[in-house]
Amino acid sequence: MERPRAGLLTGMRAVVYTETGPSSVLRVVDRDLPEPGPGEVRVRLVRAGVNPTDWKFRAGMMSGHDEVTPGQDGAGVVDAVGEGVVDHAVGDRVWLVLAQHGRRYGTAAEHTVQPADRVTRLPGAASYDLGASVGVPAVTAHRALTTIEGGPARLGPGALEGRTVLVAGGAGAVGNAAIQLARWAGATVVATVSSDEKAALARAAGADHVVNYREEDAAEAVLAIAPDGVDLAVEVAPAQNVGLDLEVVRVHGTVAVYANNGGDELTMPLRAAFGKNLRFQFIILYTLHEQLRRAAVEDVAAALEAGALRVGEDAGVPLHHYPLEETAAAHDAVEGGAVGKVLLDIADA
Repeated sequence: MERPRAGLLTGMRAVVYTETGPSSVLRVVDRDLPEPGPGEVRVRLVRAGVNPTDWKFRAGMMSGHDEVTPGQDGAGVVDAVGEGVVDHAVGDRVWLVLAQHGRRYGTAAEHTVQPADRVTRLPGAASYDLGASVGVPAVTAHRALTTIEGGPARLGPGALEGRTVLVAGGAGAVGNAAIQLARWAGATVVATVSSDEKAALARAAGADHVVNYREEDAAEAVLAIAPDGVDLAVEVAPAQNVGLDLEVVRVHGTVAVYANNGGDELTMPLRAAFGKNLRFQFIILYTLHEQLRRAAVEDVAAALEAGALRVGEDAGVPLHHYPLEETAAAHDAVEGGAVGKVLLDIADA
């Protein structure tokens, strides 16, 4: 397989930080163009996604390197491949996930070199905006949706037929992906939201039922839809919502917790959880078993191919674009709770 070198390109722009702290520690620098080693792929990035962990790592939650380029998600074009790479070729449109995990340089740069298994083909009908949006949110949502006791380990049409899924925070990035993937797999989806504006986004994503917990009794509304309880709650704020989850999740149901919005301490009455034989599954991608990550990426790729994942206002996930030079502002937007998906515009398609 062709293995081109850098050619006329010798450098690139990248956003880096050398100490943790506020977004002001981020700066744009010039760096040498990296070359892929054995089993690696170099991608010319067009878009990069910004996730909450990007600003949390930068703020001090995790570092581990003298210089870091943030960014776990992105989309672009393969422009060089290393020895032994057979699944990717120069010119392939691709999306990335967990690009910065265990590495110094993520996707807030003009180019990134990644292990080939973190790079997945982007269907021709899928935009770079979509490719940069699916990584962490969709893989997280996949893991949540495959934790139901007796449920499927893989997602596809019909996999969740007959199941009812409650998605807390249906207007968030993971919530949106959970709604879209659950609907693709045949589930009935109930989403909880905090405003009429977010209700409209959850409906646009495909939620069958939307409950505004600030305007109605959420437990009563959910049980009116699913009298025997929901099979799964995809939970973003367990400290606040555990009471609701205990009330509306069915016997032998599952609460899949992927974030700690609303508080770091979770307290719950054990008898209620015992009484329903509930399963609480906690989720973070950075320690997820490789087999589970691969399965999620494959299924998300299939959903993209089928057109089952979308982005944009009409898909319930507004896009907020920032140039690479304004990565600090993009981090601030995510930290401030921007509704939708924040993207870095790195190059023209």
